[in-house]
Amino acid sequence: MSSQEVRTPDTEGVDYDALDALLGDRVIRRESHLNAEGFVVRPDDVAESLELLREEAGFDHLSMVTAQDYEDRYETIYHLTKYADRTQEVSVVVPTDPENPVSESAASVYKTANWHEREAYDLVGVEYDGHPDLRRILLPETWQGHPLSSDYDQDKPQIVSFEEHKNPLQDDRRSDAESDTMFINIGPHHPATHGVLHLKTVLDGEQVADVEPDIGYLHRCEEQMCEQGTYRHQIMPYPDRWDYASAGLLNEWAYARVAEDLNDIEVPEYAQVLRTMSAELCRIAAHMLAVGTFALDIYGDFTAIFMYAMRDREKVQNILEDLTGQRMMFNYFRLGGVVWDIPEPREEFFGKIRDFIDDLPETLEEYHDLITGNEIFQTRTIGTGILDPEDAKQFGCTGPVARGSGVDYDLRRDDPYGYYDELDWNVVTEDGCDNYARFLVRMQEVEESAKIISQCVDLLEEWPEEEQTIQANVPRTLKPDPDTEVYRAVEGAKGELGIYIRSDGTDKPGRFKIRSPCFCNLSALNAMSKGEYVPDLVATLGSLDVILGEVDR
Repeated sequence: MSSQEVRTPDTEGVDYDALDALLGDRVIRRESHLNAEGFVVRPDDVAESLELLREEAGFDHLSMVTAQDYEDRYETIYHLTKYADRTQEVSVVVPTDPENPVSESAASVYKTANWHEREAYDLVGVEYDGHPDLRRILLPETWQGHPLSSDYDQDKPQIVSFEEHKNPLQDDRRSDAESDTMFINIGPHHPATHGVLHLKTVLDGEQVADVEPDIGYLHRCEEQMCEQGTYRHQIMPYPDRWDYASAGLLNEWAYARVAEDLNDIEVPEYAQVLRTMSAELCRIAAHMLAVGTFALDIYGDFTAIFMYAMRDREKVQNILEDLTGQRMMFNYFRLGGVVWDIPEPREEFFGKIRDFIDDLPETLEEYHDLITGNEIFQTRTIGTGILDPEDAKQFGCTGPVARGSGVDYDLRRDDPYGYYDELDWNVVTEDGCDNYARFLVRMQEVEESAKIISQCVDLLEEWPEEEQTIQANVPRTLKPDPDTEVYRAVEGAKGELGIYIRSDGTDKPGRFKIRSPCFCNLSALNAMSKGEYVPDLVATLGSLDVILGEVDR
């Protein structure tokens, strides 16, 4: 692409002029991002602008909040879309004074903005006026400075002091009736917290009165490492390490999609089929792990269910190892395609996949016999961890968590990429809104993934040999035009996995921001757990299927 070409957003069906008129004089100017138009508003018009877009224009999904600083300003971008129509996107851009980076909070409009803005404050240094609880979220409260701001002194010594735990249930949050409250720590080093997650829990008698997920124990600076790597060669190995529970290829696709859009790269059709097949194998492996560990949380010991789930996950990993050479950190995708074709002999590889797919119905029936109809499992999961559809949308929940609340939202269908729109499969939803419904969604999604994989194998077997192109012709060095901005997402194992990139004219991103579905889903835990018992809290956390490496990034 020449520097003279102007690329316009490819979002169809959005009347940006009408949105401009709706926002009126709140709009300072408009920007063109590759995925959507951006409306620049004043820092004191944020909540009102977002409320108009949500209530009057239907933008009910705040996908992500990106904060960054320039020489002359700090900036916050609210990436908005619709659960009912994912192809409709708009960005709200809020510049602030570099000497006093304060803007109005969006938390009164979208509950998910609470955590997103806390992260932006913690790492970049933007303060959000009217935020209900503006504290650090990844770093300790006593940390000095904001690591992603340009004036951060990384050599400054840090002292993190230990403070005695205090009951976070304030007087104004107690009932008038006498209560017996107790503060307990669950985690951060406990099997039930699925990694290094600390749950600050307040019990009123035996019931959960308040729970605060304390994250940040596994922060690994993934975004910053990606900003130091080149688009073409050095970033792709990192996504495997975000959600490291067998979902690596889904993560790689998130980066591939946004970088290919940014650099105007067209992927060959044959490579799209390979990507689709391998990604769905990853989805099955990730869901098997989710089901096995969820049963472990419910029953409390290493039952046959967990071992069966690990057995079937191993079968998928064996197939993926044949394809990629790795069992977890695959590094199989490349910008413009994949690194290599199906291993030889092809018939043997396809036979291994077909054997796995053919055995799957009987395998899943075994799971249903062991789990779905189990009285203990039903007692612990039906009616617990309730997340109604409106709350799911408010917290930005996606994936099986949202679909278990009846929210019919799946990027594979709603914002098609790869080869999904050419295949026959269904989006699975359940209306139970509880822990049981989320389990059922994952079980049924394994069946749908198997249907997709089977169709891909049929296509690959019949694909003309002379047309089996695995990569587009991509330049060795990629340098997108400076200040080109794009947000793209894929349907990861846990939900919407998105990435925002701003180019600076070099071969490395100027800003690289990851939208983690686990981060958003976990933020809803408090709302899902109040009034329930500690075992219910453990079950609810397990039903979210969070991976802390992706939450903290």
